[in-house]
Amino acid sequence: MSTENEGTAVPPAPSAPPPPADAPAASAPQGAPPGSAPAANNPYGSPAAQAHHDAGPGESASAPDPAWPPPPPPSTPAYGGDGGAGHGAAGQGGGGWGAGWGTTHQQPAPKNGRGRGGLVAAVLVAALVAGGLGGGLGYTLARENDSGSSTTVSAGTTGGNVKRDPGTVAAVAAAALPSTVTIEAASSSGEGGTGTGFVFDKQGHIVTNNHVVADAVDGGNLSATFPDGKKYEAEVVGNAQGYDVAVIKLKNAPSDLKPLPLGSSDDVAVGDSTIAIGAPFGLSNTVTTGIISAKNRPVASSDGSGSKASYMSALQTDASINPGNSGGPLLDAQGNVIGINSAIQSTSNGGFGTGQAGSIGLGFAIPINQAKYVAQELIRTGKPVYAKIGASVSLEDTTGGAKITEQGVGGAEPVDPGGPADKAGLKPGDVITKLDDRVIDSGPTLIGEIWTHKPGDEVTITYERGGKEHTTELTLGSRVGDS
Repeated sequence: MSTENEGTAVPPAPSAPPPPADAPAASAPQGAPPGSAPAANNPYGSPAAQAHHDAGPGESASAPDPAWPPPPPPSTPAYGGDGGAGHGAAGQGGGGWGAGWGTTHQQPAPKNGRGRGGLVAAVLVAALVAGGLGGGLGYTLARENDSGSSTTVSAGTTGGNVKRDPGTVAAVAAAALPSTVTIEAASSSGEGGTGTGFVFDKQGHIVTNNHVVADAVDGGNLSATFPDGKKYEAEVVGNAQGYDVAVIKLKNAPSDLKPLPLGSSDDVAVGDSTIAIGAPFGLSNTVTTGIISAKNRPVASSDGSGSKASYMSALQTDASINPGNSGGPLLDAQGNVIGINSAIQSTSNGGFGTGQAGSIGLGFAIPINQAKYVAQELIRTGKPVYAKIGASVSLEDTTGGAKITEQGVGGAEPVDPGGPADKAGLKPGDVITKLDDRVIDSGPTLIGEIWTHKPGDEVTITYERGGKEHTTELTLGSRVGDS
């Protein structure tokens, strides 16, 4: 899922406050040169640093605000907007600044006696004492260094000699990086992009996303580059648009390929550590870490080209994933592949005016148990095989379930005569609310859950008809190809 990510201008920080208008003029200290200006006494401390916004070309620094300083912030800040976006669509941007600087503030008149002056004097005395101690200590250390002794300590080993135990991020990355590739795909007209893939077997098959190689499917150019710089031409063996999985094969593949070990996405638990490898924004061989944030997350994603959506019951991770990470492996703490990084959720107003989506900690990966089956079918036949129930469901984003439509696609029957749904007794208008123990809240969720199964699997369907709940057993059928 790729969404626009446009930045919201950040207001400049307030300029430094002017001294209070009613403050008494400070007299020149005794011993000061004639005509010298007294030092300004700023009761507010140092000027506000321009940490968030420096004046750029064409901008001018703002004049001092006559209403300085700003009032204390309210106990609960008011934010100007709320974020969030649906999967596969640009969302609404994040918040703005809360209450303005709208009130003035009168400084109290300085007290007579030793109030402020006494405090400044005490601070000066403390500073002189500290300065004397520091000077003496510095002189002592310098003298010891001159005599040949040293207070520095040298490390016994350098970073390159440290043994990194199995299971550490560094050890997992060192083992996995040589089996990942940066993929460049381009159509016959030269349009294309960059993605990631990983070694699937010793025969030279590389698994990646369909949307990474889609431009090169019909007569385009395709290449894969390993971290050691070796580059190989490649060809598409098969691609599954609905699953968003593709397999390519290296031409003249080397004989020393090391396939990445495949784990079990069914055994992953929320909170497990994750490691993602990819080429975000073209930066090859980038490693990021995170955790499994959620499982079985229904995601309908698209690459924005107007093609049909892909559906998945995804692993959600907060490991940083950006455009270019697509197709790369999501690893567990032992270095086993548990998913294929495929989509991200991002706000529409996310950063720096680049117009590209970026990570906000919501990444989605195709579970490897599903991707493994798809890849094996693509290698065997060149075509994807999908499980199906044999009924047309509404794709509206609802929370009440997946409704079997009254009309089928292209004038076809909404329930295939003699198909799995028909044999299970399902009818148009029925609302499917569960598939086995998975809650179904919409048509895309149902499709994603069905596609985690294989044709021939038996599932239990819970549905509503006429306000009453029913269950039925259903054996999934199959469909070959993306048409």
